[in-house]
Amino acid sequence: MKCIVGLGNPGKKYHHTRHNIGFMVIDELLSRHHWSLNKSKFNGKYALEHDLGEKIIFLKPQTYMNLSGECLYPLMKYYHIDIDDILVIYDDLDLPVGKIRLRQKGGHGGHNGIRSIIDHLGTKDFKRIRIGVGRPTNSMPIVDYVLSTFPKAKQEDVHESIKKSADACEAWLKAPFNEVMNEFNH
Repeated sequence: MKCIVGLGNPGKKYHHTRHNIGFMVIDELLSRHHWSLNKSKFNGKYALEHDLGEKIIFLKPQTYMNLSGECLYPLMKYYHIDIDDILVIYDDLDLPVGKIRLRQKGGHGGHNGIRSIIDHLGTKDFKRIRIGVGRPTNSMPIVDYVLSTFPKAKQEDVHESIKKSADACEAWLKAPFNEVMNEFNH
């Protein structure tokens, strides 16, 4: 069983914010396959689906970003999901809007959702897709920036990065992650 986790904050007020780009990728995947988040447990909403002979969970933690690990860890234990079968999708300030980067492991880089997952799982060794949201070009505090929406001028880049990230998720269901990284990291 594989688990694809999109990070974000629950609630309408956060729906289109930079911090919720992980949720947006899960929405794209669900839309492509006409699936829905029809289960709710472990402070998360998720879909348990079958594709290509594999069970897959698409998860949106509902704990708020900083507590994402509190949702993922019990779900992994309940479904006996191995750390190698987890893929976490989240926003990254250090990448420009429209850019994605796949990694096999790494630190939290100041991202509190990833910090929570590392703390709860007890390891940094899980697959990720980092999606660029850029940094503020003015004196806007980071917290306000990640909780703001993308400007209209960046919408096409945002949609492209969501599409590419969903494509990478689908590729991972068919191929080893290092091959997927070689295809999408350029």
